[in-house]
Amino acid sequence: MGAARGHDPAAKGPGRLKTPSASPGDSAARVTKRSVVLAGHRTSVSLEDAFWTALAAIAAREAKSINALIGEIDGGRAGNLSSAIRVYVLARATE
Repeated sequence: MGAARGHDPAAKGPGRLKTPSASPGDSAARVTKRSVVLAGHRTSVSLEDAFWTALAAIAAREAKSINALIGEIDGGRAGNLSSAIRVYVLARATE
């Protein structure tokens, strides 16, 4: 038996988040790896292009380089750097 007619388990309702769908060709969803220098050490960070764009905009508003901004995020993080950057960008977007 299939799902009841009219029943959509993924339908929006209380407590459900709408998640954006991204097609494989969506450039905002494409992951790009970039090299950054943190505390004098070169490392790479992989982020979706939309996060790189938002991070660059935040850095420009604050008159900082992207490396300097990532360095600040790195100093206060617990866990994965890419995840910390995403959380930072999202927090700034909701201010």
